[in-house]
Amino acid sequence: MREDSEGRLAEEVQEREKRVHVHQMGILTVDASGAAARQESGDITWHEMVNAYRTKKILSGGLSGIERLDGGWVVAVVYYKDYRVLIPMEEMMINLEGDGRENSNTLNRQTRLANNMLGAELDFIIREMEEKSRSVVAFRKEAMLRKRQQFYLGQQEGPPMIVPGRVVEARVIAVAQKAVRSEVFGVECSLKARDMSWEWMADTNEKFSIGDVVSVMMMKISGDSIENLKVEVSPKEAKTKCQQGKFNAPAPPGKICRKNNRCI
Repeated sequence: MREDSEGRLAEEVQEREKRVHVHQMGILTVDASGAAARQESGDITWHEMVNAYRTKKILSGGLSGIERLDGGWVVAVVYYKDYRVLIPMEEMMINLEGDGRENSNTLNRQTRLANNMLGAELDFIIREMEEKSRSVVAFRKEAMLRKRQQFYLGQQEGPPMIVPGRVVEARVIAVAQKAVRSEVFGVECSLKARDMSWEWMADTNEKFSIGDVVSVMMMKISGDSIENLKVEVSPKEAKTKCQQGKFNAPAPPGKICRKNNRCI
Protein backbone atom coordinates (compact mmCIF):
# COMPACT_ATOMS: atom_id res chain seq x y z
CA MET A 1 0.00 0.00 0.00
CA ARG A 2 2.83 2.32 0.91
CA GLU A 3 4.64 1.50 -2.34
CA ASP A 4 1.50 2.34 -4.38
CA SER A 5 1.16 5.69 -2.59
CA GLU A 6 4.81 6.57 -3.21
CA GLY A 7 4.43 5.58 -6.86
CA ARG A 8 1.41 7.85 -7.38
CA LEU A 9 3.25 10.71 -5.63
CA ALA A 10 6.25 10.29 -7.93
CA GLU A 11 3.99 10.34 -11.00
CA GLU A 12 2.29 13.52 -9.81
CA VAL A 13 5.66 15.23 -9.26
CA GLN A 14 6.85 14.22 -12.75
CA GLU A 15 3.61 15.46 -14.33
CA ARG A 16 3.87 18.77 -12.46
CA GLU A 17 7.49 19.26 -13.60
CA LYS A 18 6.47 18.46 -17.17
CA ARG A 19 3.72 21.13 -17.10
CA VAL A 20 6.13 23.72 -15.69
CA HIS A 21 8.72 22.90 -18.37
CA VAL A 22 6.16 23.22 -21.17
CA HIS A 23 4.93 26.56 -19.74
CA GLN A 24 8.47 27.96 -19.63
CA MET A 25 9.17 27.01 -23.24
CA GLY A 26 6.84 29.70 -24.56
CA ILE A 27 4.95 29.64 -27.87
CA LEU A 28 6.52 28.06 -30.93
CA THR A 29 5.58 30.04 -34.03
CA VAL A 30 6.31 29.85 -37.73
CA ASP A 31 7.64 33.00 -39.40
CA ALA A 32 6.90 34.22 -42.93
CA SER A 33 9.69 32.09 -44.44
CA GLY A 34 8.23 28.91 -42.96
CA ALA A 35 10.99 28.41 -40.41
CA ALA A 36 10.11 27.62 -36.82
CA ALA A 37 11.00 30.31 -34.34
CA ARG A 38 10.86 30.28 -30.54
CA GLN A 39 8.69 33.16 -29.42
CA GLU A 40 9.36 34.04 -25.82
CA SER A 41 7.20 36.53 -23.97
CA GLY A 42 8.56 40.02 -24.64
CA ASP A 43 10.20 38.98 -27.93
CA ILE A 44 7.00 38.89 -29.95
CA THR A 45 7.46 42.43 -31.25
CA TRP A 46 11.12 41.84 -32.06
CA HIS A 47 10.17 38.70 -33.98
CA GLU A 48 7.58 40.75 -35.88
CA MET A 49 10.15 43.44 -36.70
CA VAL A 50 12.66 40.85 -37.93
CA ASN A 51 10.04 39.54 -40.34
CA ALA A 52 9.30 43.09 -41.50
CA TYR A 53 13.04 43.68 -42.04
CA ARG A 54 13.36 40.54 -44.16
CA THR A 55 10.30 41.31 -46.28
CA LYS A 56 10.81 45.12 -46.43
CA LYS A 57 7.33 45.62 -45.02
CA ILE A 58 6.22 49.17 -44.18
CA LEU A 59 5.67 49.72 -40.45
CA SER A 60 4.28 52.75 -38.61
CA GLY A 61 5.16 54.32 -35.28
CA GLY A 62 4.81 57.51 -33.29
CA LEU A 63 7.50 60.20 -33.46
CA SER A 64 8.68 60.78 -29.89
CA GLY A 65 11.72 63.04 -30.24
CA ILE A 66 14.79 64.33 -32.08
CA GLU A 67 18.23 63.41 -30.79
CA ARG A 68 21.83 64.27 -31.67
CA LEU A 69 24.05 61.22 -31.23
CA ASP A 70 27.80 61.00 -30.79
CA GLY A 71 29.53 62.32 -33.87
CA GLY A 72 26.75 64.80 -34.62
CA TRP A 73 24.36 62.29 -36.18
CA VAL A 74 20.83 63.75 -35.89
CA VAL A 75 18.05 61.19 -35.78
CA ALA A 76 14.30 61.07 -35.31
CA VAL A 77 13.22 58.62 -32.62
CA VAL A 78 10.11 56.63 -33.46
CA TYR A 79 8.57 54.04 -31.18
CA TYR A 80 7.19 50.87 -32.68
CA LYS A 81 5.33 49.41 -29.72
CA ASP A 82 8.11 49.17 -27.08
CA TYR A 83 11.11 49.45 -29.39
CA ARG A 84 13.07 52.58 -30.29
CA VAL A 85 13.61 53.02 -34.01
CA LEU A 86 16.16 55.59 -35.22
CA ILE A 87 15.58 57.37 -38.52
CA PRO A 88 18.47 59.53 -39.81
CA MET A 89 17.25 63.07 -40.46
CA GLU A 90 18.39 62.88 -44.10
CA GLU A 91 16.07 59.87 -44.52
CA MET A 92 13.00 61.61 -43.07
CA MET A 93 12.06 63.15 -46.45
CA ILE A 94 10.59 66.28 -44.86
CA ASN A 95 9.12 68.73 -47.34
CA LEU A 96 10.92 72.04 -46.78
CA GLU A 97 9.00 73.99 -49.42
CA GLY A 98 7.40 77.12 -48.01
CA ASP A 99 8.99 76.96 -44.56
CA GLY A 100 10.30 80.53 -45.01
CA ARG A 101 13.90 79.64 -44.12
CA GLU A 102 15.37 79.01 -47.56
CA ASN A 103 18.72 80.59 -46.61
CA SER A 104 19.17 78.51 -43.45
CA ASN A 105 21.07 75.26 -43.00
CA THR A 106 19.12 72.30 -44.42
CA LEU A 107 19.65 70.10 -41.36
CA ASN A 108 18.46 72.86 -39.04
CA ARG A 109 15.37 73.38 -41.18
CA GLN A 110 14.60 69.66 -41.15
CA THR A 111 15.13 69.46 -37.39
CA ARG A 112 12.88 72.43 -36.71
CA LEU A 113 10.03 70.97 -38.76
CA ALA A 114 10.53 67.51 -37.27
CA ASN A 115 10.19 68.97 -33.76
CA ASN A 116 6.81 70.33 -34.80
CA MET A 117 5.77 66.81 -35.80
CA LEU A 118 6.19 65.16 -32.38
CA GLY A 119 3.40 62.67 -31.85
CA ALA A 120 2.76 62.14 -35.56
CA GLU A 121 2.44 58.65 -36.99
CA LEU A 122 5.24 57.97 -39.49
CA ASP A 123 5.81 55.13 -41.91
CA PHE A 124 9.24 53.53 -42.19
CA ILE A 125 11.11 50.53 -43.56
CA ILE A 126 13.74 48.88 -41.36
CA ARG A 127 17.23 48.92 -42.88
CA GLU A 128 19.46 47.66 -40.05
CA MET A 129 18.93 45.59 -36.89
CA GLU A 130 21.31 44.45 -34.16
CA GLU A 131 19.90 41.74 -31.91
CA LYS A 132 22.35 42.03 -29.02
CA SER A 133 21.67 45.73 -28.39
CA ARG A 134 18.16 45.58 -29.90
CA SER A 135 18.99 48.67 -31.95
CA VAL A 136 16.98 49.43 -35.08
CA VAL A 137 17.66 51.90 -37.91
CA ALA A 138 14.97 52.67 -40.47
CA PHE A 139 14.27 54.98 -43.43
CA ARG A 140 11.07 56.97 -43.78
CA LYS A 141 12.02 58.10 -47.29
CA GLU A 142 11.99 54.56 -48.64
CA ALA A 143 8.52 53.94 -47.21
CA MET A 144 7.16 57.18 -48.68
CA LEU A 145 8.58 56.45 -52.13
CA ARG A 146 7.06 52.97 -52.02
CA LYS A 147 3.63 54.42 -51.17
CA ARG A 148 3.93 56.97 -53.96
CA GLN A 149 4.72 54.18 -56.41
CA GLN A 150 1.80 52.12 -55.17
CA PHE A 151 -0.91 54.78 -55.02
CA TYR A 152 0.01 57.53 -57.51
CA LEU A 153 1.54 55.61 -60.40
CA GLY A 154 -0.44 53.24 -62.57
CA GLN A 155 0.07 49.52 -62.08
CA GLN A 156 0.08 46.93 -64.83
CA GLU A 157 -3.39 45.83 -63.77
CA GLY A 158 -4.95 49.27 -64.11
CA PRO A 159 -4.85 53.05 -63.57
CA PRO A 160 -3.49 54.81 -60.44
CA MET A 161 -5.48 54.46 -57.24
CA ILE A 162 -5.26 58.21 -56.51
CA VAL A 163 -6.32 60.65 -59.23
CA PRO A 164 -7.65 64.23 -59.17
CA GLY A 165 -11.23 64.33 -57.96
CA ARG A 166 -10.94 61.38 -55.60
CA VAL A 167 -11.50 61.75 -51.86
CA VAL A 168 -8.72 60.21 -49.79
CA GLU A 169 -7.59 60.31 -46.19
CA ALA A 170 -4.59 62.31 -44.96
CA ARG A 171 -2.67 62.23 -41.71
CA VAL A 172 -2.21 65.47 -39.81
CA ILE A 173 1.49 65.52 -38.87
CA ALA A 174 1.93 69.12 -37.68
CA VAL A 175 -0.32 72.03 -36.71
CA ALA A 176 0.52 75.74 -36.51
CA GLN A 177 -1.78 78.67 -35.83
CA LYS A 178 -2.43 79.40 -39.50
CA ALA A 179 -1.47 76.15 -41.25
CA VAL A 180 -1.70 72.39 -41.10
CA ARG A 181 0.91 69.99 -42.47
CA SER A 182 -0.41 66.65 -43.68
CA GLU A 183 0.90 63.47 -45.27
CA VAL A 184 -1.17 62.06 -48.11
CA PHE A 185 -0.05 58.52 -48.97
CA GLY A 186 3.64 59.33 -48.98
CA VAL A 187 3.48 63.00 -50.01
CA GLU A 188 3.68 65.87 -47.52
CA CYS A 189 1.80 69.10 -48.16
CA SER A 190 0.89 72.23 -46.21
CA LEU A 191 -2.57 73.76 -46.06
CA LYS A 192 -3.48 77.24 -44.90
CA ALA A 193 -6.18 77.64 -42.29
CA ARG A 194 -8.61 79.15 -44.80
CA ASP A 195 -8.31 76.03 -46.96
CA MET A 196 -9.07 73.62 -44.11
CA SER A 197 -12.69 74.54 -43.49
CA TRP A 198 -15.55 76.63 -44.82
CA GLU A 199 -15.79 78.13 -41.34
CA TRP A 200 -13.42 80.91 -40.28
CA MET A 201 -10.74 79.80 -37.84
CA ALA A 202 -8.55 82.15 -35.82
CA ASP A 203 -6.34 79.24 -34.82
CA THR A 204 -6.25 75.83 -36.53
CA ASN A 205 -5.22 74.25 -33.22
CA GLU A 206 -8.81 74.73 -32.09
CA LYS A 207 -10.06 72.10 -34.56
CA PHE A 208 -7.04 70.08 -35.62
CA SER A 209 -4.32 68.22 -33.77
CA ILE A 210 -1.42 65.93 -34.63
CA GLY A 211 -2.71 62.42 -35.15
CA ASP A 212 -6.01 63.42 -36.76
CA VAL A 213 -7.01 61.71 -39.97
CA VAL A 214 -8.88 64.05 -42.31
CA SER A 215 -10.61 63.43 -45.61
CA VAL A 216 -9.39 65.60 -48.49
CA MET A 217 -10.19 65.85 -52.16
CA MET A 218 -7.24 65.39 -54.49
CA MET A 219 -7.17 68.52 -56.64
CA LYS A 220 -3.86 68.26 -58.50
CA ILE A 221 -0.91 65.89 -58.86
CA SER A 222 2.32 67.13 -60.44
CA GLY A 223 6.03 66.37 -60.65
CA ASP A 224 8.50 65.01 -63.17
CA SER A 225 9.60 62.07 -61.00
CA ILE A 226 8.47 60.04 -58.02
CA GLU A 227 10.93 61.95 -55.81
CA ASN A 228 9.51 65.33 -56.88
CA LEU A 229 5.83 64.40 -56.66
CA LYS A 230 3.59 67.22 -55.41
CA VAL A 231 -0.08 67.25 -54.55
CA GLU A 232 -2.74 69.87 -53.91
CA VAL A 233 -5.67 68.78 -51.74
CA SER A 234 -8.81 70.39 -50.34
CA PRO A 235 -10.59 69.39 -47.12
CA LYS A 236 -13.30 71.93 -47.96
CA GLU A 237 -14.18 70.21 -51.24
CA ALA A 238 -14.13 66.84 -49.48
CA LYS A 239 -16.64 68.14 -46.98
CA THR A 240 -18.90 69.35 -49.79
CA LYS A 241 -18.77 65.93 -51.38
CA CYS A 242 -19.40 64.37 -47.98
CA GLN A 243 -22.54 66.44 -47.51
CA GLN A 244 -23.74 65.57 -51.01
CA GLY A 245 -23.07 61.90 -50.37
CA LYS A 246 -21.13 61.54 -53.63
CA PHE A 247 -18.07 59.45 -52.84
CA ASN A 248 -16.03 57.62 -55.46
CA ALA A 249 -13.48 56.37 -52.93
CA PRO A 250 -13.50 54.24 -49.80
CA ALA A 251 -13.27 57.30 -47.52
CA PRO A 252 -16.02 56.95 -44.89
CA PRO A 253 -19.07 59.05 -45.86
CA GLY A 254 -20.52 61.40 -43.31
CA LYS A 255 -17.29 62.45 -41.66
CA ILE A 256 -14.15 64.39 -42.45
CA CYS A 257 -12.08 63.88 -39.32
CA ARG A 258 -11.99 60.27 -38.18
CA LYS A 259 -10.35 60.93 -34.82
CA ASN A 260 -13.03 63.33 -33.64
CA ASN A 261 -15.70 61.45 -35.59
CA ARG A 262 -17.30 64.57 -37.00
CA CYS A 263 -17.39 66.74 -40.08
CA ILE A 264 -15.25 69.87 -39.84
